[in-house]
Amino acid sequence: MENFGVQNADYKKSDMNTIIKLSQDGDIKALEELIRRIQKNVFGMFSYLTEKRQDIADLTQEALLKTAKCINSLKDTKCFKSWLNHIVTNTYYDYTRKHSKDTNVDIDEDKLLEIKDKIGCEPGEKCLFSEMDKIIKYALLNLPDNLRVVIVLREFEGLSYEDISRLTNTTIGTVKSRISRARGKLQEQLKEFI
Repeated sequence: MENFGVQNADYKKSDMNTIIKLSQDGDIKALEELIRRIQKNVFGMFSYLTEKRQDIADLTQEALLKTAKCINSLKDTKCFKSWLNHIVTNTYYDYTRKHSKDTNVDIDEDKLLEIKDKIGCEPGEKCLFSEMDKIIKYALLNLPDNLRVVIVLREFEGLSYEDISRLTNTTIGTVKSRISRARGKLQEQLKEFI
């Protein structure tokens, strides 16, 4: 029997729409390639939403499993990013409902000052970016969930106000207000560092 699908070596060269369509047709290798391509992005989103490394890994795995199980529910492959963001957002909301006591993270101010001191002391641009990334993550984790989710979707995922509105089941006005409040709180928290 002749295989009309993509050859194994060609999965990495195939465009995203082809990989998604093949995944929807039950091609396991294509689904593996799809998961490989999106896993870093999904992990990155969760790393800005929660602090605990194990929770980030668990949430990532859960979102990737949901993606694999529900890939056939995606109607238009061009909407994949939005569809995936919906899965990530809902997975995070489910997590916060289960862990409602832990929604706000207490940030150790001494730890932030220690990081700030390191920025001035350690050479190398890579170190500077790594330390700034940590500071930004700490500041994001200090935001309430409703502000953290919208700012991550807007600034890190580049979603429109309309897309964020749909994902969070809120009005566009509420989204704009939350993004504005999140930016203000981040600016206040980061003023010593920038």
